[in-house]
Amino acid sequence: MTHAFMVDYRKRSTTAGQEVSVPVTVVEVPPLRVVAARLYARVPYGMRVVGEVWGTDGSANVARRMPPHPASSAEALTRFAATGGDEVRLVARTQPELVSGVPSKTPTLFELRVSGEKFDERRAFAVQQLGAELSIEKVAKEGEFVDVLGVTKGFGFQGHIQRWGVKLQPRKNSKHRRMIGTLGPHNPSFVTYRIPQAGQQGYHRRTQFNLRVLKVVRDPKADPITPAGGFPHYGEVRSACVVLHGSIPGPAKRLLRFRAPIRSRVATVEKVDVRYFSTRSKQGG
Repeated sequence: MTHAFMVDYRKRSTTAGQEVSVPVTVVEVPPLRVVAARLYARVPYGMRVVGEVWGTDGSANVARRMPPHPASSAEALTRFAATGGDEVRLVARTQPELVSGVPSKTPTLFELRVSGEKFDERRAFAVQQLGAELSIEKVAKEGEFVDVLGVTKGFGFQGHIQRWGVKLQPRKNSKHRRMIGTLGPHNPSFVTYRIPQAGQQGYHRRTQFNLRVLKVVRDPKADPITPAGGFPHYGEVRSACVVLHGSIPGPAKRLLRFRAPIRSRVATVEKVDVRYFSTRSKQGG
């Protein structure tokens, strides 16, 4: 994270139209590569795969995740084009070799749903995307909202006070100070989920809704975004990245997923006026 000065675009804010300092998060977003396309049909037991075609992918790192899969033949593409269904999805993979801050070389595979009105058009679009790259421009632009899905920082097994922030028991308490006073009444004779207790803290899947995209940087060399000395626990940003207004869940190197907002209530801003972006060192001094 860093900070930036921009003109406040929020109309109901007390500083609307004024220059304000805001916290921002820089997320590196190298393009995804489409490796396969799938067709799903809805059956009484849920969604079932009824068609699948694979494209060409020359990266040797894919073998770290799954066995090498040959490209589909012309006959398989013809059968795929004639197969019906209810849903079309793209099987995409990440390209960790483009991100210098993440030491892992193993890509992550996941599916992306193709939206649209006509099934035939969605199926044809999926075939065209085989082997192609999906950039951030196809997901969001400057001024628009995105939802960020991630996994929060993990803190392991923690007690009552650390996990829930409840009040410490008095000094003269006869049993334990770092716990709650009661687990509840005799009736009902069970402990409800509302009672703060010790347990797992962090490492939970969370969704951050409606984060504004302030800036999209396609070439960090032409438009420097990395602070002096690099980002702490990450390093230098070398591929395309986005600047989001606010914070996001998880540590610096954990994978995130972007999606179109599902709770958007504010209109899109055509252009965010960012006056200054801080690239000062985060190492102190």
